[in-house]
Amino acid sequence: MKRIIECVPNFSEGRDKQVISRIADVISRVEGVTLLNVDPGEATNRTVMTFAGTPEAVVEAAFQAIKTASENIDMRKHHGEHPRIGATDVCPLIPVSGITMEQVVTYSRDLARRVGEELDIPVYCYESAAYSEKRRNLAVCRAGEYEGLEEKLKDPLWKPDFGPARYTERTASTGLTVIGARDFLIAVNFNLNTTSVRRANAIAFDVREKGRKVMVNGQETWEPGTLKDCKAIGWYIKEYGIAQVSMNITNIAVTPLHVAFDEVCDKAYSRGIRVTGTELVGLVPKSTLLDAGRHFLHKQQRSSGLPEEEIIRIAIKSMGLDELKPFNPKTRVLEYLLEDNSSEKGLCDITCREFALETASESPAPGGGSVSAYMGALGASLGTMVANLSSHKRGWDDQWEYFSQWAEKGQALIAELLHLVEEDTLSYNKVMEAFSSPCKDDLEKATLYAAQVPLQTMKTSLCVFDILEAMIEKGNPNSVTDAGVGAFAVLGAVKGGYLNVLINVGGLRDKEKARMLKEEAQTLLDLAIEREHLLWEKVRNKVKQ
Repeated sequence: MKRIIECVPNFSEGRDKQVISRIADVISRVEGVTLLNVDPGEATNRTVMTFAGTPEAVVEAAFQAIKTASENIDMRKHHGEHPRIGATDVCPLIPVSGITMEQVVTYSRDLARRVGEELDIPVYCYESAAYSEKRRNLAVCRAGEYEGLEEKLKDPLWKPDFGPARYTERTASTGLTVIGARDFLIAVNFNLNTTSVRRANAIAFDVREKGRKVMVNGQETWEPGTLKDCKAIGWYIKEYGIAQVSMNITNIAVTPLHVAFDEVCDKAYSRGIRVTGTELVGLVPKSTLLDAGRHFLHKQQRSSGLPEEEIIRIAIKSMGLDELKPFNPKTRVLEYLLEDNSSEKGLCDITCREFALETASESPAPGGGSVSAYMGALGASLGTMVANLSSHKRGWDDQWEYFSQWAEKGQALIAELLHLVEEDTLSYNKVMEAFSSPCKDDLEKATLYAAQVPLQTMKTSLCVFDILEAMIEKGNPNSVTDAGVGAFAVLGAVKGGYLNVLINVGGLRDKEKARMLKEEAQTLLDLAIEREHLLWEKVRNKVKQ
């Protein structure tokens, strides 16, 4: 999984288009970063920018944006309706995929240190990156705003985490910046079959963490709602002619979207109201929809070992994300927006016919390595198909979860092997490029990698035998031959990988490394031949019965 983080800095300028453009431009110029949104507000005199990419690239883009803001925004002249304390008021980093919050905390603190040391701007770290509990809350860090900053810096309890600890001419211009790490925030509205704001509010109070005010023994107190890390309120949307429960989920790890949806549905139903659909505001991580799709599939006792696109489609239909307007995952899912949208297609983006004809062309790549990985993917696909068919076979309802787990493993192996289809061709291209490099080590590294890719194809393909064996032994008997064909495909993948390991290690100068790779490949090949033979016998015996 690609490591992706998002950054949503807020700059204290919403009116000067040239300044806003300068900040946006320095973000866009950083390789590995995609600027997703620029949202200026004239009344608030504030602009929110959203960009994402690899962690290192995002941190660099954030630093350059903060630097540019400090050079173009003078806080002594700033006025706006929104609370603020600096030219770059707040700069949160948010984990999206392939990275933990702990890792993002490290990146955010490194950014804060660099801003303090290199730009001479005082910095507080907040949320998960806070060094003390009292600084977790952004509102507390911003208390007193820019106008109270000089006095605030005199208080030892509010010494900046990084940067100058005293108020200087530089500080008067830049103010203070709050940098941190937080979870992805999802803004969502749940559509109700009512126009009553009072009833929508009642549902919101039922579920939001803050809950509602109640009287206990003559004393007013708060009765908490059922959903942690959720803020919610009811309102009426004239455009749609319906009331909604409007919610911010501030920690999707604690309260996933599908959990919030189910809870709002339950509370609405208890009040004689039905949730008719869901309106997502802004972007969502792919994992949010995948988790939701799997959740609803499991509620239906259906296998969740389906292609990613199908799981997301289930999520969209289950929560009614397309009730008010079309919902296109390609424009609403963060990872899809970050994909390379160049016109050049990869091998896995073309049709089977195009793949065959491309392989048959005069070009040496794609060749046997890519075809071997594809054969392994086809073997995994057949095993996954049998698992999915078995999960809803009549009379086998009590076994759906067993087969679903195998199907999920199959989808993971398919994804890895399809990646190796592309990687094998890329590794060949790297070898060709290395031939023209003046550094001999470049060719050695490229050749070693070209040998390691088919070796990984062998290892990954061998894992497919586990699925196929389980399906031959316990899967739908009508599909046992499909699993058998899958075993042939996997053996072909391993044999093909073996041949590509041999041809590539022959070009290595490090003969000891070459010997070790050949021995490892031989061991994998022997195991594959043995396992395929056993599965062949099992399939033949099943067919004879």
